[in-house]
Amino acid sequence: MTQALLDAVARYANAHADSDGIAVTPIPGLTLIRATRPSALQYAVSKPLVALVVQGQKRVTMGNDVFDFGAGDSLVVTADVPTISQITEASVGRPYFSLVLDLERALLTELSVEMRLAPVADAAPIRTEPTHAEVADAARRLLHLLERPASIPVLKMLLLREMHYWLLAGRHGSAIRRLGWPDSNIQRIAKAVAVLRSDFAQPLPVEKLAAVAGMSLSSFHQHFRQVTSLSPLQFQKQLRLIEARRQMVAEGASASTAAYAVGYESVPQFTREYRRMFGMPPVRDVSATRMSA
Repeated sequence: MTQALLDAVARYANAHADSDGIAVTPIPGLTLIRATRPSALQYAVSKPLVALVVQGQKRVTMGNDVFDFGAGDSLVVTADVPTISQITEASVGRPYFSLVLDLERALLTELSVEMRLAPVADAAPIRTEPTHAEVADAARRLLHLLERPASIPVLKMLLLREMHYWLLAGRHGSAIRRLGWPDSNIQRIAKAVAVLRSDFAQPLPVEKLAAVAGMSLSSFHQHFRQVTSLSPLQFQKQLRLIEARRQMVAEGASASTAAYAVGYESVPQFTREYRRMFGMPPVRDVSATRMSA
């Protein structure tokens, strides 16, 4: 990992990060993260992405798998999967910095065809590797556009395309290649996941989701769990609980207000499922989260 990339991430993140340490950029899908101390546990249903850590350390857990990685490493997530993450090394004098880029399936499809990449068997949805030199260099030049805003509309797609190319050509290529095949099971499941993400607060019959994916009901159940590690109902439940937690922590919503907002009809049921996922009932969890922040 080059000092030039660290300097570029630090400059933008120091100037633009919000109170949560997130710096959204004008380049779609590109976000920078800054933290000056270790974080609390963060729950999410991650989208396909690549995260380049340029300073500090982080831990990501998916099920029983734990990934510890730091400066010079990249984390690649190749499916919509539930994760628990925590920044484990950060300080005021040496902040944690990372660059996160959403993986564009359409771009991966185009490049996979042009590069004549053969389909590969399903791989683990999360993996870490040392960051490829070409990926780091493309990331540095992509960040350089942020300092010259007039260049962004003209050059962003060229550099995003280059970065996706080097990801496919480098150490992470075998892991993300399956995202680029238009009729693959992961692409079909992605269509159903998009519906779940946008309409998670609404009742969503599994039959409707299977139709969106173009699969039979039994095939859909099988492949959905293979891709996401969850059943469709569990996936929707986690989306609801994570959003309810966000509303309570960030917006001050009460447990009942958040429960109804995300689609629950019973507050006791919401409380039981919330405790099962986060380890504490809503009020105690929100209070502890705010104190730690």
